[in-house]
Amino acid sequence: MPKIKTHRGAAKRFKKTATGKIRGWHAFHSHILGKKTAKRKRTLRKSLIISEADAGRLRRLLPY
Repeated sequence: MPKIKTHRGAAKRFKKTATGKIRGWHAFHSHILGKKTAKRKRTLRKSLIISEADAGRLRRLLPY
């Protein structure tokens, strides 16, 4: 069986945790920040665990 190639675009945006979950980052934190509250921007800085509904597709893109 041949090796599966990693999707390089996904590899730059997501990481696997030690338990196998997929970690990503919040959207809406790159521009147009003036109208967002400080609390909202502070929360967007943190990473998050991708939901199981989306994680299935990402596991195919990130086999290793």
